[in-house]
Amino acid sequence: MTAHLIHELEDLKRRIFSLVAMVEDNLSLAVKAVQERDESLALRAIENDAPIDHAEVAVEEECLKLLALHQPVAIDLRFIVAVLKLNNDLERIGDLAVNIAERAVFLHALPLAPFPFDFDTMAGKAARMLKHSIDALVDSDVPAAVEVCEADDEVDAINRDMYEQVKTAIREQPEHLDALIHLLSVSRHLERVADHATNIAEDVIYLVNGRIVRHAPDIACKHEDMKEDR
Repeated sequence: MTAHLIHELEDLKRRIFSLVAMVEDNLSLAVKAVQERDESLALRAIENDAPIDHAEVAVEEECLKLLALHQPVAIDLRFIVAVLKLNNDLERIGDLAVNIAERAVFLHALPLAPFPFDFDTMAGKAARMLKHSIDALVDSDVPAAVEVCEADDEVDAINRDMYEQVKTAIREQPEHLDALIHLLSVSRHLERVADHATNIAEDVIYLVNGRIVRHAPDIACKHEDMKEDR
């Protein structure tokens, strides 16, 4: 690997981690807007999406340039491919943060619905999955990536429970129909954040081991047999 390629890969890492920070911060802001029913926070989160989109495009262009100019192989090629894939997932999480913020704007204008759903728990789990998937990337940590994949089932279960609670609440509190639908939408968006965090974790496994584990029925068992191929 040439010194020039090493330098450009380091620059790519800085770019992707900068994008990660932007996405994490904006997701946190959108979630806080829902928690506090704060329209001003929600509008800030919506405005923050444009820089995220620009950063995502810049990362993709850099990846394509590296592929064309250097024709990398082995771990370097896998790193660039993994960045291309997780770059898209990060942009989609950014879009989901905007969707959540938009729900916050609507909820701000509606009467508060007396609803027992534990939104904080779900939001916290989704945010931790994103953080841990990135930590796994930084550390090339396959077991940590596997834990992220396994945690997705917990968020899915919360989302299913939310759906059932909303159905019951609509029957019992029809006057809060609009607010309940928006809360259900927030739940669905958080579930999708967890899905994209899982995608990132799967890309980490691919980066380290060169194995595609997407759709694997048991990633936890599967990774035990994976050997690094650098």
